[in-house]
Amino acid sequence: MTTPIRLNKFFTEHGICSRREADRLIESGAVTVNGHVAKLGDRVSPTDVIARDGRVIPWCKAPIYIKYYKPVGVTTTSEAHVARNIIAEIGHPERIFPIGRLDKDSSGLILLTNDGNIVNEVLRTEFGHEREYLVEVDQPFDQSFLDRMSSGVVVLGSKTKPCRMVRVGPKRFRIILTEGRNRQIRRMCRALGYRVTGLHRTRIMHITVKELGVGEWKELTEQEREQLWEAVGRIRT
Repeated sequence: MTTPIRLNKFFTEHGICSRREADRLIESGAVTVNGHVAKLGDRVSPTDVIARDGRVIPWCKAPIYIKYYKPVGVTTTSEAHVARNIIAEIGHPERIFPIGRLDKDSSGLILLTNDGNIVNEVLRTEFGHEREYLVEVDQPFDQSFLDRMSSGVVVLGSKTKPCRMVRVGPKRFRIILTEGRNRQIRRMCRALGYRVTGLHRTRIMHITVKELGVGEWKELTEQEREQLWEAVGRIRT
């Protein structure tokens, strides 16, 4: 038997709006449960019929969003025959798939979900969602290298978007991209005569890898989910 949940939580779990906005909708009288105007604090279960402005909101499997600290050597694929594929490594009981990619030779943050609609919303270049990486190259670099990287580098026939660069050490830097071409950072460095020896993604938008150990995963917190939905335009706060 399914445990009833608060009505405002139903709205957030279905990616409709934040709890605060759900409370506003309930207070305004726009939400009904089984044909009756809902009240703040009402609890609902899958046998209840919930409607907003007269339109029924179907119960569905709650979307799953997890963050994973991918180790070097794990391949970002859902193909079961690939050794150390990311799905087998995580072992989640539900069917999930990665949002974007992270090279086998790279480590760090990657998001996975069962929400097929959000993948393109996160990856679409025009949204300009940030991704931050810590990178090490095979030789010391100068300011000219940082300037050329940040202004864009021609790879595979087209110039990359401008990005932010911060020196961390003689051979290490942080880079913040707003696009995600295949092996982009490695190709950019190679075009300028450098070889990447280490690449670690630390952040995707507001979500970081900080509290995860290598190979660990966690579900996004309610706040992280709501910020994610807000970032892709699904909810207003």
